[in-house]
Amino acid sequence: MRTRALKVAALALFLSGIAVVLPLAQQTPSNAKPATTAATAEQDRPITALPYSPSLDPAAMDRSVDPCTDLYTYSCGGWMKKNPIPADQASWDVYGKLYEDNQRFLWGILQDSSQRTANRTADQQKIGDYFAACMDTQAVEKLGLTGLQPRLERIAALKSKNEIPAYLGSEHLLGHMYEYGRGSSGTLFRFTSDQDLGNSEQVIAYALAGGLGLPDRDYYTKADAKSQEIRQQYVAHVSKMLQLAGEAAAAAQGDASTILRLETELAKASLTRVEQRDPYKLYHKMTRPQLQALTPDFDWSAYLQAIGHPQLSEFNVTEPAFYQEVGRIISQTPMTELQAYLRWHLLHENAPYLSAAFVQEDFNFYSRTLRGVEQMPARWKRCVRLVNRDLTDPLGKEFVARTFTPEMKQRTLKMTRGIEQAMEEEIKGLTWMTPPTKQQALLKLHTIVNKIGYPDKWRDYSSVRVARNDFLGNVERATVFESQRELNKIGKPPDRTEWTMPAPTVNAYYNPQMNDINFPAGVLQPPLYDPKLDDAPNYGDTGSTIGHELTHGFDDEGSKFDARGNLRDWWSKQDGAEFNRRTTCVADQYAQYTVVDNIKINSRLTLGEDVADLGGTILAYKAWQAATKGQKLEGRDGLTPEQRYFVGFAQWACSNERPENLRLRAMTDEHSPAQYRINGVVVNMPQFQEAFHCKANTPLVRKDRCVVW
Repeated sequence: MRTRALKVAALALFLSGIAVVLPLAQQTPSNAKPATTAATAEQDRPITALPYSPSLDPAAMDRSVDPCTDLYTYSCGGWMKKNPIPADQASWDVYGKLYEDNQRFLWGILQDSSQRTANRTADQQKIGDYFAACMDTQAVEKLGLTGLQPRLERIAALKSKNEIPAYLGSEHLLGHMYEYGRGSSGTLFRFTSDQDLGNSEQVIAYALAGGLGLPDRDYYTKADAKSQEIRQQYVAHVSKMLQLAGEAAAAAQGDASTILRLETELAKASLTRVEQRDPYKLYHKMTRPQLQALTPDFDWSAYLQAIGHPQLSEFNVTEPAFYQEVGRIISQTPMTELQAYLRWHLLHENAPYLSAAFVQEDFNFYSRTLRGVEQMPARWKRCVRLVNRDLTDPLGKEFVARTFTPEMKQRTLKMTRGIEQAMEEEIKGLTWMTPPTKQQALLKLHTIVNKIGYPDKWRDYSSVRVARNDFLGNVERATVFESQRELNKIGKPPDRTEWTMPAPTVNAYYNPQMNDINFPAGVLQPPLYDPKLDDAPNYGDTGSTIGHELTHGFDDEGSKFDARGNLRDWWSKQDGAEFNRRTTCVADQYAQYTVVDNIKINSRLTLGEDVADLGGTILAYKAWQAATKGQKLEGRDGLTPEQRYFVGFAQWACSNERPENLRLRAMTDEHSPAQYRINGVVVNMPQFQEAFHCKANTPLVRKDRCVVW
């Protein structure tokens, strides 16, 4: 994963590193100022063509800085000065800016599609009417809490704990969308489908941990003053939300304290994010009786009946201890307290779709308090994001038709194959890897599927009913469609052609179980990929991203999966020990870097991404050299071709970030802060030191380099 966020569907962190850049809050310095009024006005207009930015922009540089001391600021100092964080963002970076450009372009598509013309296609009708319903704030305000009232009444009508499984089953169909930074990880737990870790040719049911309202378990368990303050603010937020739903102030305060206590118990029983990086800790296949034994007072037959899959008999319970705690909580918690918890999570998961008071309070805590965002994003941004989430392929199809040519796809495929060739040569030349392990590594490399731009087959959304006057209903119906689509995979072979990331997304990912790398059309646009410029910055930027994703197949997590995506140890003990020794060098290096205040990088959490950054940049450099062999390369903009490679590499990461967001990401994000994803890489690359003629005593020259690939 090149940027930051989480997989929307199944397995937690280790399984993909899938990332979605969200508009609610991007990720900048405490002295950054809000964007100017003129800039804000410019951003509040839909566009019909994506603006052009070069993949290497000399104006973004600060040449007063010595690149051998700080390549990141040398490459990005000008950009950072000219690009303050917009008031509605938690950070602002090159990826985020392209994301905003893509959003404005999608806005134009949706605005056109929302016009009731006779020649609209069925897909255009769906995306246009969904967008129109979302933008109709008068209708949303008029409805208030009405659309959610039947579900609130059902909670109030629960008379026995025996009714909770059936209630949860129906609610999980309506509310399983994971949102980065909001902590909406399902009510009590999550239930979905994914490939069997031990048999990648089969999809099975997954019971996962969840049930928290804060972004991560550590928010509940850390004892420092800031964490305690956030928990107090969280209780106040929960209380306000309950009061908005009609609860008396005193009762709401008491319920909020109860909710924090219950969620703390769930958090303590959950694995840490570092623990989740080990897939073996998330693989516990169980029969139905075994699952039932974990939670004696939770009727799984009633739950499975409610989700429409009463026949299920085999499950991967990712965290058995968590489910034992779920069972204990249900058994020992009074019914009124459980109802308060259920009521809160219903409000929490649906707050973005309700009237302004709920939306504002949700923003105040999850964006302003936790991430330092000063201003709520414009309504159109939120509506574009929701259409992209809920009607992924109908909107993606429109985006691709306008932005991604067959020539772009072929050029990207050519670059990808060149980097794979560099990886093959690298593996063959490794002195520390034994021949049997090399053979397995090459088999895996040659089996990787490259998915570029968009899926070969678009998903059919014809069964999703979209009403122009029913925003919350549209969200619910689209969510049920997606939940049922995921659950209907159980018991079948996986669809290896499927994409789990919308085509307009500004990101990329590697999936170890599918053994594929995925580059949506949204990330293959300038300035990240610029067909107008020379190869050097393109290989430095997009090429290093391709290498990054490719390397994930062989990092501390990906290396645990074989060529077909099965969880299997195909490394010899000797090779595994040597690989761990080499990656420990990287972990020790990044553990010294400060995120914000006195918080250091949790380098065991970021290890996979840090190793991928290093390996991907080395592979792309070698592939660029091979692709341009025999050519007479010339410098431009006062930079040699080699220097253009490294400046192009650095400029993908130009960013500013609020300290609040840095603090949040230090706990939840498997990526290091931007400057370390650049300086932390090149300090281990003699090619960089040669390109800029760095002397031995300069900060970015390391005597004992970390060498993995």
